[in-house]
Amino acid sequence: MDNKRNKPDCKLIGEDGNIFNLMARAARTLRENDLSEEAKEMRERITSSGSYDEALCIIGEYVNII
Repeated sequence: MDNKRNKPDCKLIGEDGNIFNLMARAARTLRENDLSEEAKEMRERITSSGSYDEALCIIGEYVNII
């Protein structure tokens, strides 16, 4: 992801912690901010990640978790 671009805020704290739910919320936030390619890239990285913690770190690379 282009680190020069500001990451959109995404409310994940206090939500259902299922990684697929969090991934869907983050992807929706990215699409709503005209970042559809980033949403696709993020989903691909998460689905091939090795752990829940790694997946959360990936989400944090794309959105500001609030």
